[in-house]
This record gives sequence, C-alpha cells and structure tokens, in this order.
Amino acid sequence: MPDHTPAHRPPPPPRPPRPSPPVAPAPEGPGPDRPLALLLPGQGAQHPGMAVALYGRDEVFTDRMDAFFALLGPAQGAAMRADWLAGPDRPAALLDGPLRAQPLLFAVEFALGSSLLLRGVRPAALLGHSVGELAAAALAGVFDLPTAARFMAARSDALAALPDGGMLAVAAAPAELAPYLGPPGRDDGVVVGGVNAPRQTLLAGPEPALSALGARLVAAGLVCRPVPAGRPYHAPAAVPAALRALRALPASRLRAPRIPIRSTRTGRWVTDTEARDPGFWAYQLARPVLFWPALDGLLAGGAHTLAEVGPGQQLSVLARRHPAVRSGHSGVFAALPPGAAGTPEHWRDALARLGAADAVPAGTAASAPTYRRAGR
Repeated sequence: MPDHTPAHRPPPPPRPPRPSPPVAPAPEGPGPDRPLALLLPGQGAQHPGMAVALYGRDEVFTDRMDAFFALLGPAQGAAMRADWLAGPDRPAALLDGPLRAQPLLFAVEFALGSSLLLRGVRPAALLGHSVGELAAAALAGVFDLPTAARFMAARSDALAALPDGGMLAVAAAPAELAPYLGPPGRDDGVVVGGVNAPRQTLLAGPEPALSALGARLVAAGLVCRPVPAGRPYHAPAAVPAALRALRALPASRLRAPRIPIRSTRTGRWVTDTEARDPGFWAYQLARPVLFWPALDGLLAGGAHTLAEVGPGQQLSVLARRHPAVRSGHSGVFAALPPGAAGTPEHWRDALARLGAADAVPAGTAASAPTYRRAGR
C-alpha cells in the first residue's frame, strides 16, 4: 500500500507507555492512626527449623514452648520437641503431617505472640489462618494453654485418623472453579477450602479425587500448587475429626476474647457467644478459610499495620495484594524470614518496629507453676 503521508509531516513518534501509579511506602510500624493487627499463619507455613533459633534467646518464647511440650506429656511432648529442635536434620515431610505441623504451628505462634504481649505490644486485632485462628484464640484468652494443649492433641490425633487428602492452591476465583466441583457437602468430594485472595483459591478434599481434579485444572490451563497438608483440611471429609476434637474442648473452659479476633471462619469479628461455643472452634477444621474476606473486612474499617507473627511470610505476601496495602494506606511486614536463616535478626527488627520493650517485667516470663518445664 502506498504511503500517503506528506513528506513535510512525518508521523508522530509512538507515545511512551503510561507509567503505573507509584505505590506509597508502607508505614514502619503501628501508631495512633494505624493500629496493629497480628496475622497468624496456618498449614503450609511450617518448615524445618521454624523459629528454633529463638529457643534459648527469647525468654518468654522458650518458656511457652517448654510449657506446651510438657503439657502434651513426657512421651509425645519430648518427641515433638526433639523433632522441632532438630530442624533441617529431620525430613521436611515429617513436619507436614497433622501430628507435627498443627501443634507446632500453634505452639510457635502462641509463644511468639506471648513474647510480644509481655513486652508491651498491644494489638488491636488478631487474624489467624486455619490453625492460626486457634493460636489467636489462646492469645486473646478464649482458652488457657492447658486447655489448648489438650484440644490440639485431640485435634491432631483425629486428623491423623482421616483418609489421605490434601489442599490445592489454584490461581483462580471460586466462581471459575465451580464448574469443576461436585455437589457440596459430600465427604468424598472436593470443595473450596479457602479463599486467600480474589484469584487465589484453596481446594480441599480426599484422594484420589483431589489429584484427579488437579490434573483436570492443569489441562484447562490453570496454575495449581499442592499445599503440604496430607489430610483433607477444611472440607466435609474432616467432619469426623471435628467431632472427635469437640469432645476435648469443654464449654466451661471458654471465655470471651480480650483482644478482638477477626475470624477466617466467618469473615467477621468473633462474638462473645461464638467464643464460648466449643463447636465454633472444633468445626473450624471442616469449614473454608475465608482469609481474604476477613482481611478485607478488617481493612475496610480503617488503616492498620499488619504484622505476620509465625513461620514464613505467606500471609504477608497475600496481604500486599490488598488495595489498602498497595496504596500505602496500610502496611505489612513479617516478623520472621521465609526460612530458618536470619531468624534472630528478623525477630529483633520486628520487636523494634513494634516498639516492644527490650525485656519483660520481672516475674512475668515464667508460665504458671503447674507447668513442668521439659528437659533441655
């Protein structure tokens, strides 16, 4: 085709691409206009050596870990403690099973949170993912550590008795996955087990149904990633485990939370009635984890500083996708590194950012005298 552009009027140069709007820097730490919310991760965050470097360095953390192991009993507690302290010397798969991952995640997060609270850190909210919500409940005073230890032991044993299953992280919205899922409520089916972000959905269910569905999704061009779980958490298949765990959590031991909890079971604040209901905590195991709706509801109420207190940085990564964080209105950081390396330095930096005291008040670091400390 001939060029009809006049010689004296050359075509204008192409416009440069419009730059993306800058992302405002995140706040350094909490303040009057940005109250603190602690994020507590769940299954999948575990890794060999998680927070082990703080054992013996942080007095409160060490005491709470020892107390939890002692409450599990001399055999179970000592074996779990040894596996945890062994770090990379134990296979990673050992920590993925329910008998290790669930109680250790709870204990590590409860111990870290306890250290912050005794150092004068005052969170305005707690938001836990899966088992992290149980750590949040313990930190908020819904149940004490002996009650929590009995409940976590029963919960883990019940989970171990379930058939093989797992969870699958899929880069798609729940509505996109609906055509691939069967009728809800079937204990042999795969369901939406969690909503981590608008296009980050967790599928949960027993095997071989979960693997078969994963293959179909990959064939359809969707990106999938297995979550190290081994059991069908947050699916109807987990109802028998929830029933067994329920018997280990008497209503007489439950209290209203002293710190507000934004629930990832309901997406809203935990009410006093819910907190005193054993079924609310037991059946959490068989219900979807609504992390994104809970986070969205929290940040809709105003700017916050979000601090992930637990192993890894999975919740921090997810939270950075939220518009309130991307705009700089709210901020997020993780108290621990992605792996074991650099744990003391990250924790020291987190304490500084949170304005934590260098030491806890005299006489407050030790647990109640009825806890027998595990041998070092």
